[in-house]
Amino acid sequence: MFKRLTLMTAMTVAVIGGMAAERNNPFLEPYNTPYNIPPFDRITTADYMPALEEGLKIYRGEIDAIANQKATPTFDNTILAMEKSGELTTRVMGVLMSLSEADSNPELQKVADEAMLLYGSTVDNVMMNDKLFERVKYLYDNRAKLGLSGPRLRAVEKSYRDFTRNGALLSAADKEELKKLNNRLTELYSKFNSNLLKATNSYQLVVDDPAMLSGLPESTIALAADEAKQRGLDGKWVFTLHAPSRLPVLQFADNRDLRRQLYEAYTTQASSGEYNNYPVIGEIVKTRAAKAKLLGYPDYAAYMTANVMAKTPENAENLLMQIWRPAIKRVDKEVAEMQTLADDLGDKITIEPWDYYYYAEKVRRKKYALDEDEVKGYFEIDSVAKGIFAMAERLYGIHFTPIPNAPKYHPDVKVYDVTDDKGEHVAVFMTDYFSRPSKRQGAWMESLQGSFIDPDGKSQRPIVYNVANFAKPTPGSPSLLSMDDVETMFHEFGHGLHGMLTRAALRSQSGTNVDRDYVELPSQIHEHWAFEPSLLKEYAHHYKTGAVIPDSLIAKIEASSAHNQGFTTTELAGAALLDLAWGHLNPAEGETVDVEAFEAQVANKLGMPRQVKYRYRSPYFKHVFGSDGYASGYYTYLWAEVLDADGFELFREKGVFDPATAKLFRENVLEMGGSEDPMVLYVKFRGHEPSVKALLRNRGLDDEAEPESHDLKTPGGK
Repeated sequence: MFKRLTLMTAMTVAVIGGMAAERNNPFLEPYNTPYNIPPFDRITTADYMPALEEGLKIYRGEIDAIANQKATPTFDNTILAMEKSGELTTRVMGVLMSLSEADSNPELQKVADEAMLLYGSTVDNVMMNDKLFERVKYLYDNRAKLGLSGPRLRAVEKSYRDFTRNGALLSAADKEELKKLNNRLTELYSKFNSNLLKATNSYQLVVDDPAMLSGLPESTIALAADEAKQRGLDGKWVFTLHAPSRLPVLQFADNRDLRRQLYEAYTTQASSGEYNNYPVIGEIVKTRAAKAKLLGYPDYAAYMTANVMAKTPENAENLLMQIWRPAIKRVDKEVAEMQTLADDLGDKITIEPWDYYYYAEKVRRKKYALDEDEVKGYFEIDSVAKGIFAMAERLYGIHFTPIPNAPKYHPDVKVYDVTDDKGEHVAVFMTDYFSRPSKRQGAWMESLQGSFIDPDGKSQRPIVYNVANFAKPTPGSPSLLSMDDVETMFHEFGHGLHGMLTRAALRSQSGTNVDRDYVELPSQIHEHWAFEPSLLKEYAHHYKTGAVIPDSLIAKIEASSAHNQGFTTTELAGAALLDLAWGHLNPAEGETVDVEAFEAQVANKLGMPRQVKYRYRSPYFKHVFGSDGYASGYYTYLWAEVLDADGFELFREKGVFDPATAKLFRENVLEMGGSEDPMVLYVKFRGHEPSVKALLRNRGLDDEAEPESHDLKTPGGK
């Protein structure tokens, strides 16, 4: 998952001169660190609000100066000036919001909530500044006469859209109403995230009978024992809702009741009691619907898709349904296979959702003789990291060197200097891979500092980081990754490459500042290298013996690549369709939103198989209700997969490490960011527009597809 805080400017840091003498606040003085890495060791919780207040004061002054100047609007004195504004604010918010997700505590979260309200209110005022909008509108209306083209034209058009989408054309009264709605959403997102984190961390499943551990990998048992010890329960085993604890239980535990308990706890988290997100979701849906109506859209889904590749929710739904129908057909076959195996084993059960992972693993072992617990032995986390760096070096000629004594916000963080073949600095890359209570669930990429190249030649290179929730090593047990974990690591690194390799001149167009249904292309296409035989030979070495992964095991991995794709695709597409359905909902005044009933209604309409649930149920669907980042946009993972599956077929054709193909991808996708229309960039790389057929082939679902499967529907496309 790519996570991005939407800021007026791209993530960038400038030296704030003259303030260090006045205040001993790390944000208000030069960092004096390698490549301007934030001095995490000197930053305290008390530093954020004073620095933010100072930053917002400066920012408001900068905006007023731009809006009130007498000079005729030009790109440089308006658009570029806005991009350069708010640098101190961006500096503070970048660190604060990053730590509030990756290493939070109650005190920090309270500050983050306060900061977001203050920051959001300021941004609202900027986006509703009539004089500033007049200047942007002048440039937009006269863009042809002014000879604007390329990235500058795109920046003007996007700026105009951003202003109008944020209320610039509303009446004064409606602007005030929009501000209230935005503030309310900020509060609700914070409440949703707080409830989810607390609900996740409050749950524990204590096991005191070793017989209940039958089937579990040694590493999972060791992790559960260590968790119990940390909680003062020596001699017992504790399982939590975090993925490194939960997923192995669902996949390997012979005890069906253990699987059921953990599955039900996970799928009902944050849906009752003190941390119940149901009423929060209801308020979010109502507030979003009111916002969309105020801005002239029929519903929130229409509002959120109007500014991306899809353009309409109907285009997104069309794509999803082309995938949904083959996926549920495959589920029927997968369930039948699992039920037959269960019957043959004499288990006398009917397959339920908490059985899916378990029997799918048994089917995989039977059909492909592939034991994932055996495979994990070759995927020790440091070895996988070496594989990722090797991929980047072979494709793009970049190298990763640890930075000794670099500032870091947690001991688990690792920091690297990224250089090219000439030894020139490209970026700083940071990793934070291990699960802990202070970190939210999931995996994501973010930037602490963005990139730009000013007309005067001044430039700045990015600071990018990856976060995940893999199992932390325990005494005698290293961090061994599942195949899904390995793909996740390559996925987030793909986002990282998008941020690190950018060459876009404008801050707002650099790196991952692209249409959100395009942002997953760089991440997902790099997943394809995770299990490439030639790369596996480089990095997949057994953690005990150092032996290279054998060809026989690689062959099994390849043969089973489409295993269980009915389930995987159905739960993903189902969640995406649920998300869009929420975006279409316009509750009546005073109506209570019944979250469970709505989820069931959508599932029934889709004909969702009983044995498969949404990848994320609404109370913990952070993509959708933790912010507006992926709201009515979770479809983007499958939308981008149409692009990445089609694009990787070119690598397959030319060679997976073919220099010319890698150069095409780097120059037209990774380096360009959002400086050109995404479909234009994709065609420059691939040579043609993509087809959904490539995705179906990649997932092994092409034999389930309808005879007339259509191409991706985009404006100007087929």
